Amino acid sequence: MVAIPRKLTAPAPGWTVHADVVVIGSGIAGLTVALRYTELSPVGKVLVVTKDTLSAGSTRWAQGGIAAVLDPDDTPGEHLRDTLVAGVGLCDEEAVRVLVTEGPDALRRLMDHGARFDRDERGELQLTREGGHRRNRIVHAGGDATGAEVQRALVAAVATEQRIEVIEHALALDLLKDAGGRACGVTLHVMGEGARDGVGAARANAVVLASGGMGQIYASTTNPAVSTGDGVALALRAGAVVRDIEFVQFHPTVLWLGEDSTGQQPLVSEAVRGEGAVLIDADGERFMRGVHELADLAPRDVVAKAITRKMRETGADHVHLDARHFGEEKWRVRFPTILAACREHGIDPVTEPIPVAPAAHYASGGVRTDLRGRTTLPGLYACGEVACTGVHGANRLASNSLLEGLVFAERIASDLVASSAEPGEPVDDGRHEGLVDPRTRPRIQNHMSRGAGVLRSERSLVDVSRALSGALWTPVAVAPCTESWEATNLLTVACALTGAAAERRETRGSHWREDHPARDDRHWRGHIDITLEEEGLFMRHTAHEERPGHRPAELPDELSAELAGLGVDPARLLALVTEALTEDLAGLRDVTSAATIPADQTAVADVVARADGVAAGLAVAEAVFRQAPGGVAVERHAKDGDRVARGDVLMTVRGLTTDLLTLERTALNFLTHLSGVATLTRRWVDAVSGTKARIRDSRKTLPGLRALEKYAVRCGGGVNHRMGLHDAALIKDNHVVAAGGVAEAFRAVRLAYPDLPIEVEVDRIDQIEPVLAEGAEEILLDNFTVAELAEAVRLVDGRARLESSGGLTLDTASAVAATGVDYLAVGGLTHSAPALDIALDLREADRPRGA
Repeated sequence: MVAIPRKLTAPAPGWTVHADVVVIGSGIAGLTVALRYTELSPVGKVLVVTKDTLSAGSTRWAQGGIAAVLDPDDTPGEHLRDTLVAGVGLCDEEAVRVLVTEGPDALRRLMDHGARFDRDERGELQLTREGGHRRNRIVHAGGDATGAEVQRALVAAVATEQRIEVIEHALALDLLKDAGGRACGVTLHVMGEGARDGVGAARANAVVLASGGMGQIYASTTNPAVSTGDGVALALRAGAVVRDIEFVQFHPTVLWLGEDSTGQQPLVSEAVRGEGAVLIDADGERFMRGVHELADLAPRDVVAKAITRKMRETGADHVHLDARHFGEEKWRVRFPTILAACREHGIDPVTEPIPVAPAAHYASGGVRTDLRGRTTLPGLYACGEVACTGVHGANRLASNSLLEGLVFAERIASDLVASSAEPGEPVDDGRHEGLVDPRTRPRIQNHMSRGAGVLRSERSLVDVSRALSGALWTPVAVAPCTESWEATNLLTVACALTGAAAERRETRGSHWREDHPARDDRHWRGHIDITLEEEGLFMRHTAHEERPGHRPAELPDELSAELAGLGVDPARLLALVTEALTEDLAGLRDVTSAATIPADQTAVADVVARADGVAAGLAVAEAVFRQAPGGVAVERHAKDGDRVARGDVLMTVRGLTTDLLTLERTALNFLTHLSGVATLTRRWVDAVSGTKARIRDSRKTLPGLRALEKYAVRCGGGVNHRMGLHDAALIKDNHVVAAGGVAEAFRAVRLAYPDLPIEVEVDRIDQIEPVLAEGAEEILLDNFTVAELAEAVRLVDGRARLESSGGLTLDTASAVAATGVDYLAVGGLTHSAPALDIALDLREADRPRGA
């Protein structure tokens, strides 16, 4: 097999230019790096290299918009969850957290650069939804021309910055590295005539890849002609790691122009479905209902697969998107670009459904980076579609791409300013050169679409791999030129993608294997990292690193011992607290406290009763406050089981103000609920005071809270019935029916579990004597009247303990207890007790240091 070239054959550089940073690409990612770097660095110079004109590239084709949390009812946690769901288990949660928390400010800085987004009559940003989002959080411009507006604003801003130099019509060839392997520039070919033309060298302290996608490896794509995978191919040749390249998103709704149409195809934005358009088949039937809970607004991989399945079932080469109900005005105002594109091709979406089919759209994988945009090669950065930041996982959530470009470009700029590295002179490392015959380009694209597109299988991928191997060999000398360099890049990326797709034997996100249709977390919840070695492509499996989220802090020994003595497992309690905090924070932060409180401010706060009642759960609340990252001091002024009055201080906590307020709700959730259970129990206990009857709970508890709620019942003076189905038997009417009689049921339980206590439920007086004859020691009297209870007590005459259950109220409790029964079983103690009003009052807040 002919090896993939590790360096492009090209003439020696005939000119050299110097800058602090070289940025390859002029979309939202590249231009944001350049602008932010010059904002942060007072003297730094940036060279932007772009393959076409400054305004060309993928950004200007983006129709949908930019996703960001701007609605007060939306939260970063919700945006994070939607992104993780779309990424099907492979997102880097920390990277997503960075995206959703830093995104809004990055978007505002984009607006400061002059980007104008659509607003309503009140001047507020218009927010819409797209597939996979459960909130309206997409900003857009010109209806469906968001990318064009973003590109316009960034180009205008770059034009005013004298420290940003731009070289247009320049194809980046290969990375320059010094003797230590650090990036120190790139070789370029400038297509045209002028002061710099032909092959040259751009020298810099760092190189940023922001070259966009690789959609042109397919015959049909939404990507512009310049998206030939140049950045990924350059990174592979340089020795950088490329991750998850098999995950290529196919946009489900691309304007279908006929079976012979190839190249860039017009996109019909997901926002059209976000506004209410629906997918229909040739018979006019909607087919997304029942496929996913969000129907036509399901994540893109789900919709693309559903369309492809429908096309295969019916033999059609497209389906339709029906938005006729929009009307002319809505089409003209909200989607003018799409309307014009459709009419240009003889389709009027106002009066007829739009023919659509999936086409290659976005690469979720790419050059592997960390959270600062740094690749595995020192001095080489990547952002935008060329990069794999971990944000997208196995499938990109709609409109996260432009946001990712903004956020990680700004992070790269900050890292560049902080770096003081100065690389050495470039050296020739002896990598073998080569080129691919440009005449193979259509063949590569057709094979990739047929065998490595939406539908993939081992057989189809083997066929593609053979075809790509054949394209590496050429019987004639290939001249170095733009066409051969692009063809070599396309083939390099296609080989990597096909290899990874063949290796991943499962279906996940945008990777669909017909021969392995199920998701396989056990074997394949991991990443495929690829490097280009002397012998060819080398694949390495890397385990997916789970974000740990909130890690519970260890409790003091005395608190753990106290909890254990109360019947509460400290480890299980910490797991419950962790779940509660994760639910509240989603692994993020208390945004209100973070925004309003200095990070080092400390405070003293009191936990105060707002109503009379009985305290329960103070040790549990302390366990919550002990989770404060900055440490906390806790002083209790009451004990569980104490009667408390309105205004009583139950506990005082001291620590960082942000910690106290972040933990407040979780601590109070436990404390108010458990105190409510104890308070209600005490009311029942008081109601039967003076009798021998005890108040008893049941298994009617909230999931996960049984041990705590039963403890709270004890705090209120009640006693516990069985903890679960395992520690005592309760024979009820259905057991009697199943066993053939109450005596038969009793004997069966006694035979199987001779040491367990057994209680038998009866609902008639005449059932009591047979149960007693079998040796029952405890009988549950279900829904007996007071008179019937008195008769049952007389009949039993101390031969068994009696429990009254069903139909009990506080008003009748005293009369029931006076009959002589041993227990009143009250399920409402745990499942419907009203919370006791308890609050956290901040009474001292120290001025932060330096204030």
